[in-house]
Amino acid sequence: MIYEFKSRATGSVIMTKPVAEWILQIVGKTPGATGIITVDQMPGAIAGLRKAIDEEKQALRAEAEAGAPAEGEPGAEDETYPVSLAQRAFPFIEMLEAAHKAGKDVTWGV
Repeated sequence: MIYEFKSRATGSVIMTKPVAEWILQIVGKTPGATGIITVDQMPGAIAGLRKAIDEEKQALRAEAEAGAPAEGEPGAEDETYPVSLAQRAFPFIEMLEAAHKAGKDVTWGV
């Protein structure tokens, strides 16, 4: 299942269900078949996403400093690089910023 986020100020942003529901929870919305982020709610939603991104970056830095194997060391080639929250949320943050500037709500549907 996918979520499609729409605004009259931007194009659509499409996300898979797990990613969309993760982001909606971060911005304080209950995931569901449809919903809305109003213009008044957008600054808080953007701030919440940026805070979560900063927290994830700090956690990854701390994990790396705690002894992750350096390149070329045994175990380094087994390391995976998951897609970060920042990478997943960037298009949505841009959408929220543009919609806020234009005074248009963001809605979603599945």
